[in-house]
Amino acid sequence: MPIPQRTLGTNGPVVGAVGFGAMSFARPYGQTERDAAGGAGELLDRALEAGVTLIDTADIYGPSEEVIGKAVAGRRERLVLATKFGIVRGISADAPPVINGRPEYVRERAERSLARLGTDHIDLYYQHRIDPDVPIEETIGAMAELVAEGKVRHLGLSEAAPDTIRRAHAVHPIAALQMEWSLWTRDIEAEIFPLCRELGIAVVPYSPLGRGMLTGRITSRDDLPENDYRRGMPRFAQEVFDANLAAVELVREIATAHEVTSGQVALAWLLAKAPDVVPIPGTLRPERLAENAGAADVTLTADEIARLDSTSAHGARESELGHNWSEGVTPARSA
Repeated sequence: MPIPQRTLGTNGPVVGAVGFGAMSFARPYGQTERDAAGGAGELLDRALEAGVTLIDTADIYGPSEEVIGKAVAGRRERLVLATKFGIVRGISADAPPVINGRPEYVRERAERSLARLGTDHIDLYYQHRIDPDVPIEETIGAMAELVAEGKVRHLGLSEAAPDTIRRAHAVHPIAALQMEWSLWTRDIEAEIFPLCRELGIAVVPYSPLGRGMLTGRITSRDDLPENDYRRGMPRFAQEVFDANLAAVELVREIATAHEVTSGQVALAWLLAKAPDVVPIPGTLRPERLAENAGAADVTLTADEIARLDSTSAHGARESELGHNWSEGVTPARSA
């Protein structure tokens, strides 16, 4: 039976309660190119079968948009396509990415994404990271023009500060905010999540499985391929790895009680937070996609939720990549 549906934003798209994050097509965890692209059609078959209709990608995710564009051919109307713009690759392999929210760049990237996705409209268009040099009103204004032209249906932000969210929403309704949120990453809960509830903005948690750790399938750093970028992330560092692994034991204990997987418990915890929270776990395996969707059928008790609320992780969630990567602030608009 297909999973329940949820609405993104006050008047946003209706999607399955669990979505699909397509960053995996960029092969961040050491997958081969064949792994990343060869099974896209099968993944979408399984997604539709399970009721997973929100497909989330970005223009920075390598070949992801092209792969999805080919896979959705013939079934576009059954899916809600979300993509993102704003992160520009560094000029060299060693240079950090930069952020671009200039109005002309918004339009340029939207046109490129439309072509790569093989569609005439993007259902949900996110600013992937917030440009610290461009007032949010200018960026959202350009995105709103795309809505007026029918090229974009709904707008979203990712990793935005509270003031940025309010100012953006005042220019054009924001349907969804995408933030890293999981049992390991709780920053959103203090101020941003309550603000989203106030404004009627849905939350789309990315990396809801702690970049795989909360599934319980990673038991050693040796389980990570040599070219897996998690090896360089603070929470996977050797000095904190065992402490973070121990925190997964509570998730496993609750999963055993429900006769489900640890990953399903981690996702069910998020789904219990509000009726418009839609996590987007990623995978390249159809069986894992079906497993993730099954989290919508897991009902945790109030006591279990409280126990899970007490978990935390050691180490920063990201290596420092430069100003505004997660702060999401912009300058005031000139008078």
